[in-house]
Amino acid sequence: MRHLLTTISVVAAAAVALLATGCAKYGDKKPQPIAKIACDASFENILQQEIDVYEYIYPKEDVIAYYVDENSAVDSLMAMTGIRTAVITRMLTQQELDYLRSHRNTVYQKKIAVDAVAVIVNPENPVEILSKEELAEILSGKYTRWDQIEPTKLGDINVIFDHQGSSVVNYMRDSVMNGQPFGPNVFAQKSNSEVFNTVAKNKNAIGIIGVSWITSDMRARNASIEELVEASQASDTTRLDFSADVKVLKIRGNGEVTAYRPYQANIFDGSYPLHRSVYMITTGTGGTTAHRFFSFVTGFQGQKIIQMTGILPATVRPRMVEVE
Repeated sequence: MRHLLTTISVVAAAAVALLATGCAKYGDKKPQPIAKIACDASFENILQQEIDVYEYIYPKEDVIAYYVDENSAVDSLMAMTGIRTAVITRMLTQQELDYLRSHRNTVYQKKIAVDAVAVIVNPENPVEILSKEELAEILSGKYTRWDQIEPTKLGDINVIFDHQGSSVVNYMRDSVMNGQPFGPNVFAQKSNSEVFNTVAKNKNAIGIIGVSWITSDMRARNASIEELVEASQASDTTRLDFSADVKVLKIRGNGEVTAYRPYQANIFDGSYPLHRSVYMITTGTGGTTAHRFFSFVTGFQGQKIIQMTGILPATVRPRMVEVE
């Protein structure tokens, strides 16, 4: 499912579909200035917190986000029909850059975070650790029952992703399975929240999900916008815990002895093996809302907000996240 730029008609069609069906927070009710962003749905709760704080600080500006799969996010940026910014897990290819620049666009792209892909199971599941090799064998369908991992009365393994075109699916297939196909025990839901809820209710399920969905978003975000703004300006923030509604497995790299959970410190030093970079890309020029929002997210306050979601910001020192 890797994106490959083909023809402008394909790209334009994807963008039209995005704008027709994408879920925006506010719609088009607010006046200019306005910026529209296509964001990989894995990072919805992260970007939404950035938007909430930015619009609180700059109340006359409006940022509208469409949360879609990664391929559609890139297609929408390439179509140049209103989407000027994308949040995805890769930088643009040289072919994509050349195409945008040939249409007189200046392209800005910068890494904003390092995300971890978390592996979650139901709290009643006795499994605590998986190696990358075992995880690949589960995803391929070689292991289909939990008693093939360790002694347990649990039954068939049900693997739950968000949806087929997501960056999480692409990452696991490319980085864990070396391009091999998924087995028949792999199922797609409609959203990350559905992955979380399915695992929380199903003893046999194993979920593959971005780590931010098991910290701030799933522990009932009670903080007000004012509190988020204050925390983003502080030199430190409160410590986050993983949700108690699911169990976060430790993952061991191939050939490694020690397994790790996706704490920020373990992402930072590379100990946790399932990690990927997150990039923000914009063609918004200086003086536009798109460019100002890009500068905000890549600046100190935006990076602090990312740190508060449980993933590792690109330019802020990490901290440990503990499970109570």
